[in-house]
Amino acid sequence: LDIFYDGLVPPVTGVILIDSLIAGDIDIFWNAVTHLVLPASVLGFFSLAYIARMTRSFMLDQLSQEYVTTARVKGVPERVVIWRHAFNPIRVPLITVIGLSYAGLLEGSVMIETVFSWPGIGNYLTTALLNADMNAVLGATLVIGAVFIFINKISDVLYRVLDPRAR
Repeated sequence: LDIFYDGLVPPVTGVILIDSLIAGDIDIFWNAVTHLVLPASVLGFFSLAYIARMTRSFMLDQLSQEYVTTARVKGVPERVVIWRHAFNPIRVPLITVIGLSYAGLLEGSVMIETVFSWPGIGNYLTTALLNADMNAVLGATLVIGAVFIFINKISDVLYRVLDPRAR
C-alpha cells in the first residue's frame, strides 16, 4: 500500500485485499490491486510461456494424428475437431505441466518477495539464509516441499477424474 493508506484498515484476515473489502474501503482495495499487478505479472508470464509452449506442442502432435484427419474428412466442424478430438487426449499431460508450473510459482515467489520487499515465505527464507538460521531454512524448505507434494496429489486426483483408464 501507499504510505498514507498504511494502518487505515483494521486487520481481520491479514490479507489487505480482503480486509479492505470487509471494511468497505474501495480506495485502499484498488491501491492494493495496483501494487499487485507487476509482481503477479512477472510470476504469471513465466508460467504462461511454459504452459502455452507445451500446449502448442501437445496440440500440434494431436492434430497430426490420423483420427483427427478422419474427423475433418467426415465433415466434423473444426471447433468440434479441436475441442473434442484433439484437446481431450492432451488434458492429462497438460495437467502435469500446469501442476509443475504452479509449483514453480512458489519457487519464483522467493525472488519476487525479495525484489518487491513483500513479507512471505520467500522473504522469510531469504532472510533466514542471510542470517544463517538453519532451523528457519529447514522449516521453510519443508513447507515448500509439502506444497509440492500437495500439488502433485491434486494432479493425480485430476488424472483419475479426467482419464478413466487411470482408475
